[in-house]
Amino acid sequence: MKINEIAFFAYAVSDMKKSRAFYEGVLGLKPNSDFDGSGNPNWVEYDIGTTTLGIGCAPGMWEPSPKGASAALEVENFDDALATVKTKNIPVVMGPHDFPSCRMIVIADPDGNRLTLHKRNKK
Repeated sequence: MKINEIAFFAYAVSDMKKSRAFYEGVLGLKPNSDFDGSGNPNWVEYDIGTTTLGIGCAPGMWEPSPKGASAALEVENFDDALATVKTKNIPVVMGPHDFPSCRMIVIADPDGNRLTLHKRNKK
């Protein structure tokens, strides 16, 4: 078996309206064309570069977990991302950190799922 790429990351959420307000309103993501108002109301996908981030609501089968997997989202401007986190009072799990190769902060969505906002340093 050969794996070529990551097709998508997905997070379980408990409230699609609240979660979409966070992912679309705070992070500025746009649902992909398959889910632009006509898709499954319990699943939404956001294309980010060549990868997709999905959120889904399936109580009793798939529950949110603040200790589960984490997606790292590459931001265009780290200072702008930090300002948004502060302005919107987004829970910070870790950081912000400045490393030789990058800057990053780990935040939580409304269900406590962890997201890393990340910016690679120029080489």
